[in-house]
Amino acid sequence: MRPILLQGHERSLTQIKFNLEGDLLFSCSKDHIINVWFAHNGERLGTYDGHNGSVWTVDVDYETKYLVSGSADNELRLWSVQTGKCLYTWEFPTAVKRVAFNEEGNQVVCITEQRMGFQCAIRVFQINREEGSKQSKEPLYMFNPIGSKATVCAFTPKPNVIVTGHESGKVALFNVKTGEEIASNERAHGDVVTDLQLSKDWTYCITSSKDKSARIHDTKDLMVIKTFTTETPLNSAALAPNKPYVLLGGGQEAMSVTTTSLRQGKFETRFWHKVFEEEVGRVKGHFGPINTIAVHPAGISYASGGEDGFVRVHHFDDSYFKAKPYGELEPAD
Repeated sequence: MRPILLQGHERSLTQIKFNLEGDLLFSCSKDHIINVWFAHNGERLGTYDGHNGSVWTVDVDYETKYLVSGSADNELRLWSVQTGKCLYTWEFPTAVKRVAFNEEGNQVVCITEQRMGFQCAIRVFQINREEGSKQSKEPLYMFNPIGSKATVCAFTPKPNVIVTGHESGKVALFNVKTGEEIASNERAHGDVVTDLQLSKDWTYCITSSKDKSARIHDTKDLMVIKTFTTETPLNSAALAPNKPYVLLGGGQEAMSVTTTSLRQGKFETRFWHKVFEEEVGRVKGHFGPINTIAVHPAGISYASGGEDGFVRVHHFDDSYFKAKPYGELEPAD
């Protein structure tokens, strides 16, 4: 697998995201810029310029019409994917750490940081899809999660229910209308939950954590289905569609990287078998911890973004598709 190296950021990557068709790849970084690339050849299509702080998070709707981004400049922005224009800006007292669209693309959930006397807050905004520049300034729902602050979130298939990951390692379900915690798993992880990604049908999700493990949870009741334990802190975890694999990325903290060799730093993307919980392969390449991983919706490639400022796109070769991870059995989709 020869990677395509995307060089469009000057600082470490924070999140990368494919659109639903998989033809575009969005990347954001600490250099205040959001880039969009053609996924098949790595050509840069354009940039979304306007934030004045590290862009922590980005998401794109199902039609690839709107893009939302959250940044350390305390702003949540709505962009037109096609024109690159910022259509609307919401301002908050603290940084926006995570954003996510719902399935219909008419709501956005965002988490703002607990800082300077302000509590961690989760807000849901209704998105006017007809006129992007005419949005409501006030959130549809807003609440402060009790206990440990939330770090990641996503909508579930159930209306008005979101799944969140927290600093303490807790994973929880919240009703956004009432702010009530419907269910929680206090001991889902032993340290900060660093990433949360949903399966294709949104019925389960995978979380990664600094406690060196990743877990698959049912989004209905948070039951832990599978656990993948590594020996390195994890920053991101993704599910491969059509194949029984999960992809994990992380590495030694950036601070201690200078004192570890590349091999010991464990800066590889690691492939684990989703069912048997065994590691099946690694892909090297980054010169620092991997901060974010995204898999193409059709399962034909994956991209990773690192502390080194590079995005690497790997198109799977024939052997990946010909492998028989279940032996002679063929699972029904």
